[in-house]
Amino acid sequence: MDFTAQQLKQIENHGLTLKQVENQLQTFKEGIPFINLTDCATIENGILQISDDKKQTYIKLYNSKLDDIEVIKFVPASGAATRMFKSLYRFLDTYNPSKESINAFINKTKDNTLKLFFVGLEKFPFYEAILQQLKKTCPNYNSLSDDEKKVCIVECLLGETGLNYGNLPKGLVPFHKYKEHTASAFAEHLFEASKYAAPNKKAHLHFTISNNHYNKFKSEYDRIKDIVSNKTDTTFITTESYQKKSTDTIAVNLDNTPFVDDDGYLVFRPGGHGALIENLNEQDADIIFIKNIDNVVTYQYEEDVANYKKMLGGLLLEQRQTSFKFLEMLDENANPTEEFIHEIVYFLQDNFNNILSEDFEKFSLKYQIEYLREQLDKPIRVCGMVKNEGEPGGGPFWVKHESGKISLQIVESVQINKEDPRQLRCLNDATHFNPVDIVCSVRNYKGEKFDLLKYVDYKAGFINQKTINGQDIKALERPGLWNGSMAHWNTIFVEVPLSTFNPVKTVVDLLKESHQISN
Repeated sequence: MDFTAQQLKQIENHGLTLKQVENQLQTFKEGIPFINLTDCATIENGILQISDDKKQTYIKLYNSKLDDIEVIKFVPASGAATRMFKSLYRFLDTYNPSKESINAFINKTKDNTLKLFFVGLEKFPFYEAILQQLKKTCPNYNSLSDDEKKVCIVECLLGETGLNYGNLPKGLVPFHKYKEHTASAFAEHLFEASKYAAPNKKAHLHFTISNNHYNKFKSEYDRIKDIVSNKTDTTFITTESYQKKSTDTIAVNLDNTPFVDDDGYLVFRPGGHGALIENLNEQDADIIFIKNIDNVVTYQYEEDVANYKKMLGGLLLEQRQTSFKFLEMLDENANPTEEFIHEIVYFLQDNFNNILSEDFEKFSLKYQIEYLREQLDKPIRVCGMVKNEGEPGGGPFWVKHESGKISLQIVESVQINKEDPRQLRCLNDATHFNPVDIVCSVRNYKGEKFDLLKYVDYKAGFINQKTINGQDIKALERPGLWNGSMAHWNTIFVEVPLSTFNPVKTVVDLLKESHQISN
């Protein structure tokens, strides 16, 4: 590909090399093979189901260690709220009050989200804010018909002269209405962190945000920090980072040639949440909790959520301690017994579902030790899994890699070949869903931080078709943060209840019980 001088300068300014861009173009041409599923992960087949007694044991273990470890809560929070209000935007774009009533429009479009929005209007945490804003933007509101009022309400909620919530980061939209205040998802993450991620009453949180939203997040933090700190008796230390421009990927036409805009510039697109492995790699702590910005609950449910976080944390600490013990013993003894070798093998198989090489028994003792050390000395993740109720997103599966190795992975549906009956059967038989409820260990047994970029499966990205100004293009997404970016970690999947998974994907999700305050 011959790039212009202008385009070469653009690539350099983006933090990319020409070789990286050429590799991306080659990936478009070659395509990315689908993931090869061998089975779906289920209870007793890759997913642990923990008894109540064992749950309490892990909670006690976590509580006993908490003040002696460093903990960070890592929250991807760069998403805008636009998609949350997709149905309302469509309503403003297509509804014509001179031709039909809103009820007729809803019946015609079968837009249940819009219907629920108007039915539950007074229960939304921003309802009072809308009424206050309408006094400024729509002074004749009270004299309007019911349909006209509804249009004004949606315009006020989303419009630039109103609350403009569609252009806010999702984390700053009011999610919950308490007696004397409303709380954003950002605020609820602070409250929640105080319950399980605050050693010695200090909670460290890291948010990945868009750089153009920094001032908004800072303003919200300045507004709430003393309130949350006083209510929780916790000191909060928050940091933020941005998705690096160097992780963007080039957009191409359908014939795999670079898409060029009217001014002759290449177009680069964000590489998806997998780009955040770079941000995660810059965090250093004993334990890192990962949870999406929109998955929060009101104070009534925080204790229950926190207990399951502690359970996952306790399980991680237990398995990490055993891994470290084995590695230290391998350091101390250059000639371990056959019994000790088998003890490590059983641990890897039983606890990390690590299927070892078929030729392991044929290896020399020296190579067996090297092999086991390599398998033990990795980042560890414990991932909560909820029962599948049809939510869009990834799930836990057994995957066969190009090398022939089989391992547990979180796989997105777009990575699966649905034209293959065997792969489709695996997908349809899946019993669990990935809610992004992850606890990570990112330090080795010597206390040194792993370089997480060494454990990425760079072939596990995917190509999507998108549009730019109405023109079809192809976009390349990097291996997802909890998918290919963690492909070579030691992995444990654990069933957690649906009560811990309360995302707000559309505005009407705020009407669910977990987001409403009961009297």
